[in-house]
Amino acid sequence: MTPFIVDSHCHLDFPQLADDLDAVMTRASDAGVGLMVTISTRVHEFDRILAIAERYDNVYCTVGTHPHNAAQETDVTAQHLIKLARHPKVVGIGEAGLDYFYDNSPREQQAASFRVHIEAARETGLPVIIHSRDAEDDTAAILEDEIGKGAFKPLLHCFSSAARLAQRGVAIGAYVSFSGILTFNKAEDLRNAAKSVPMDRLLVETDAPYLAPMPHRGKSNEPAFVVHTLRKLAEVKQTGEQEMAAQTTSNFFDLFSKIPRMPATSVEV
Repeated sequence: MTPFIVDSHCHLDFPQLADDLDAVMTRASDAGVGLMVTISTRVHEFDRILAIAERYDNVYCTVGTHPHNAAQETDVTAQHLIKLARHPKVVGIGEAGLDYFYDNSPREQQAASFRVHIEAARETGLPVIIHSRDAEDDTAAILEDEIGKGAFKPLLHCFSSAARLAQRGVAIGAYVSFSGILTFNKAEDLRNAAKSVPMDRLLVETDAPYLAPMPHRGKSNEPAFVVHTLRKLAEVKQTGEQEMAAQTTSNFFDLFSKIPRMPATSVEV
């Protein structure tokens, strides 16, 4: 028995999940996943995200523009994000950041959007959910520059970078979230990076419908599968599953402080 688990990052509005959402939610509950945060990738489609969060008591959401979409949402301002974040179900800003692997938006527009989201996070006190792929140095440089302008709460989501980015992030107060990639056979470097993250900065997520963990790799991911990432993270950190569940859930409430902290509900894992 262990405290319930949180999927700190999923995309419940994506068709792979939205088309069968009640069943997805039932499977999550059966697996002991007590809370989920569904993540915004387009501010212009925020109403769809918010509708899901309003439909389920145990789902919260964020508001933001993914770096892939930065060129399409150059009109999104910090004040726009701040206004939308006043809704009680909105608990984070993003996901925003830098993606140099696909470069779907020009890098300067990604960076500008990233800084807008950080400004909104600073003003609201909500965490900023950060996407970084093949952009470790620039991500760290922007975070370090922006922290000098005033405190904010960063979350390096779906961490898949070198340990150095995690270490630079933790040094300025960031949390680090691991997805199903941690379970992949060839992810030894990532597991070594996880070893370097302090226990009080760890979160788990699915990034569903992507990156299903072993033994579901290759299938559509869903929140119920976060239990497999939790088990692997416990193994990597050489602690028990119950302890890791309790720690990551506590860390989640510390970071996402707008969400009322729930009592430790025991579930089978």
